[in-house]
Amino acid sequence: MRRRIAAGNWKMNMGLEASVELARKVKDFTGIHAHSVDIVVCPTFLSLARTAGELEGSGIAVGAQDCYHESQGAFTGEVNPELIRDAGGSYCIVGHSERRTLMHETDKEVNLKVKSLIGGCIVPIICVGETLAERQALDTMNVVRGQVMRAYAGIEPEAAARTVIAYEPVWAIGTGLNATAQDAQAVCRAIRDTVRYIYDDTTADSVRILYGGSVKADNISDLMSEKDIDGALVGGASLKAAEFGKIIQAIAGMIQ
Repeated sequence: MRRRIAAGNWKMNMGLEASVELARKVKDFTGIHAHSVDIVVCPTFLSLARTAGELEGSGIAVGAQDCYHESQGAFTGEVNPELIRDAGGSYCIVGHSERRTLMHETDKEVNLKVKSLIGGCIVPIICVGETLAERQALDTMNVVRGQVMRAYAGIEPEAAARTVIAYEPVWAIGTGLNATAQDAQAVCRAIRDTVRYIYDDTTADSVRILYGGSVKADNISDLMSEKDIDGALVGGASLKAAEFGKIIQAIAGMIQ
C-alpha cells in the first residue's frame, strides 16, 4: 500500500508570524493524523525555517515551493536544495503550472530540478497538467505523458520510486473548477502507466500520485476513492487550518 499524502501549497501568502500561526493551527487540527498519512506544508522561502521550527516533532513535514538546480554559485535570488534542507525542508514542489506559465519554466528545467532535489535528499513533488486549450483539443493524455517522460529523463528507477507526482490540470487551479474523480483517475492512471513504460511495475507501483486543482473538503472523498490517486496537493484550502484538517481527515480515510 502506498502511503497517502496531503500537501498544502501556501503560494505567495502569509508573512512570518502568520505562517507560524497557521502552522500551529494545522498542527492542532491535523497532528493526530500524522501517523497514518504524510502531511506537508509549503510556505514561502522566507517562512520556511520558522514554519519548520514550529512543526518540529509534530510529524508534519515542510516543503519548498521551488528550487534552483545548481548547488551553489552566482545565481542571485535562487535557492538550492541544500539551503532548503538546512532550513528544515524535506519536500519541494517543482514544475507547478504557475511557474510553467508565468515564469516560462520548461520541462528541461523541471528535469534538472528533480535531479538536483534527488541528489540533495529532498522529495520532489513534480507537477504536470494540461491547459484548457489542450483539454478542449483532447490532447490531455499526450501533454501529461510528455511532461512525465521529460521530467524523469536520466533518473534511475530507485530514485524515481521515491518521487511524488501531482496532476494539476491548469484550468482547475484557482478557478473553483475541478476534474471529476473519474477524469482525475483516468489521467493519474495514465501517469502511472507512463512511469511503468519508462521503468517497470515496481517503480510505477511505488510512485505516489496526487491530484491538485481546487481541492476542497467537499470533493476530496470522491477523489480518494480512486485507485491511482494517493492524496492531494491543496492550494487555497490549505490556508484555512480547519478546512485543510477536514481534507487530511478524508485522505487519511477517517471519513467517507
